[in-house]
Amino acid sequence: MDNTVIVIVVIAALIVLAIAAWLMKQRQEQKVEEHRVEAQSHREEANVSARRAEQARLEAKEQAERARREQEAAEDLRQRADEVDPDVEAPDEASRETPRT
Repeated sequence: MDNTVIVIVVIAALIVLAIAAWLMKQRQEQKVEEHRVEAQSHREEANVSARRAEQARLEAKEQAERARREQEAAEDLRQRADEVDPDVEAPDEASRETPRT
């Protein structure tokens, strides 16, 4: 073979290898970018989920506070009923009585 042909084949092989390496690098960068997009999507979904969870937590806290207030109101009504009811002894009257033997 002529030296010129050998040089041309070697240069062509180097060009093909360079193009293959460049294509592999481009594909690698594309995969990295796809992973970045996927990660961003997961982060956004996590943020939405966290906001929903926080909102649910606050609603539960408010509901618990309403339930506590309603329980206190019910207890106040029970106490008023006991005070008004002539058949219910007042707690201090019951403690003053001594049992007879």
